[in-house]
Amino acid sequence: MSVRRTLKQALAALASPGWSRAHTDPEQLHQVLAEQTAAANRAAAHHATGAAQLNVDELHVQPGLLEVRRSVLTDVHYLEGLLIGARHRSLDTELIERLAAAVDTGHELTVLLADATRTTITAPRTS
Repeated sequence: MSVRRTLKQALAALASPGWSRAHTDPEQLHQVLAEQTAAANRAAAHHATGAAQLNVDELHVQPGLLEVRRSVLTDVHYLEGLLIGARHRSLDTELIERLAAAVDTGHELTVLLADATRTTITAPRTS
């Protein structure tokens, strides 16, 4: 790989935070997946602490649920695009099946999040 190509990839990565490259080495891909999991686990502790302090009642939970659902919907639509492309190009059957399962699970998750969000509307409490 040339220095110019490496610099180009580095600049692209800085310009678009979601940018990543394809991996052909299983160990490199495993490492990327492990790093993603580790980063999410580190963030989870921070989120748990914040949630314990901020979510004092149902209505305080609602904005977070709405934000997560919005994000999941966006990701599911992106996955649908990947699935459509994979089908159009007649890519590996296992890849298509797993993408389809991920899309279905994503849609199920958006329904569950919507249901959870609806439960945040509570009747006024009487003292």
